[in-house]
Amino acid sequence: MLQIPDHAPAFVSVENQFPEELYDAMREFVRVHPQWDQYRLMQAALAGFLFQHGCPDRAVARHYLDGLFRRQEPDPTATRP
Repeated sequence: MLQIPDHAPAFVSVENQFPEELYDAMREFVRVHPQWDQYRLMQAALAGFLFQHGCPDRAVARHYLDGLFRRQEPDPTATRP
């Protein structure tokens, strides 16, 4: 018999096909902003869309706000003046 978990997994893999222009823009954004990656960008975009369109889930609001105010981590290889 199939086991049903007590809770949903924390992360879910999603596969999607983007228009080439959006993919190119995402790739360029990540190249120019090394503190971002494609996963963080997609998470911020989805949370932002859901939050701005009235999703009442507090976890969505938290992800949205975390995406807005996440601090850039210092580059350990950078030298200070």
